[in-house]
Amino acid sequence: MDKTKIGEMLKRLVETDGPSGVEAPVAAVVKELASELTPEVRVDALGSVILRKPGAENPPGRIMLAAHLDEIGLIVTKVEGGFLHIEEVGGVDPRILLGQEVTVYPTGPGAEQYPHGLTGYIGGRPPHMLSNAERKKATPLADLRVDLGLQAAEMVRVGDRAVVRGPYTELLAGRVATKALDNRAGVAAMLGALGYLAGMKHEWDVFAVATAQEEVGLFGAITSAFGVAPDIAIAIDVTFGATPGLKETETVPMDKGPAIGWGPNMHPGIVKRLREAGDALEIPYVNEPIPGGSGTDGAAIQVTREGIPTGLVSIPIRYMHSPVETVVLADIDRAARLLAAFISRLDATVLASLPEEV
Repeated sequence: MDKTKIGEMLKRLVETDGPSGVEAPVAAVVKELASELTPEVRVDALGSVILRKPGAENPPGRIMLAAHLDEIGLIVTKVEGGFLHIEEVGGVDPRILLGQEVTVYPTGPGAEQYPHGLTGYIGGRPPHMLSNAERKKATPLADLRVDLGLQAAEMVRVGDRAVVRGPYTELLAGRVATKALDNRAGVAAMLGALGYLAGMKHEWDVFAVATAQEEVGLFGAITSAFGVAPDIAIAIDVTFGATPGLKETETVPMDKGPAIGWGPNMHPGIVKRLREAGDALEIPYVNEPIPGGSGTDGAAIQVTREGIPTGLVSIPIRYMHSPVETVVLADIDRAARLLAAFISRLDATVLASLPEEV
């Protein structure tokens, strides 16, 4: 495993659409990529992909890694000829939608002719036909339409999904811009960690879960954590990378490694061991204070069953929830190496000491 391989996996992941609730296409990609990394792959009833990499013959514990599989998207609420009324699935920002190219996935009669979806564009009234007050505001979602350029009344149904396109674009200095880095970057880091573990000894069983429906309620994390019943867990997600116009206290720097979350949702013992693993192998990382709930899978996993000691590793990206989310590939690779190092250092003494570290 290396940074180049992780970048290749990331490209495959973001180029496959999978909004919350219809993650099956990207789940299939995860299963394919994981087949080279672990002997056990299954999909649970909610659509989360669960991978298991066995540890020692009598493993002293089981760790769950969780990175959500789904992305934000749109849902059709009304079909009006070749125009579609839409609503958000997850935290879509209406300000960025006007003029965007989308892929609509129809389920009505004739949809089988378009396995890769229909191309549409999001349009609204031209500025010439807006009042002065309207020109100063973002166009409300209710006033936007997806224009398919055809009579789609029979092919597209209410409830069908659409995804804004954002092609994988390589920038300078090892940066990439694309859609769905939230959280395909985390999935790539998780798969990369399994790849690095192939060359390392680890005693604990590792369950790596690409969770479904995080963007609409952390649902995949809740169900998969209950099923896996891990002793400890680490959520892998994205966080706000340093961006012009944002305060330093609201962001973390880019190209300085992943962020280790530190706050009420994170167990002190897990945080301590993540830092120790990074320091021991000279893997750069930054500390991210999270004063309340993290809003990630980690928040759900932490309170599953009788409670699970949980950590959070985040990859900084810019322009979150847009078609041009931007990441430094080296940060994804560093996150993968940090996770592998953490897992390789787990032994039979960890579980006994964690209660004393709360």
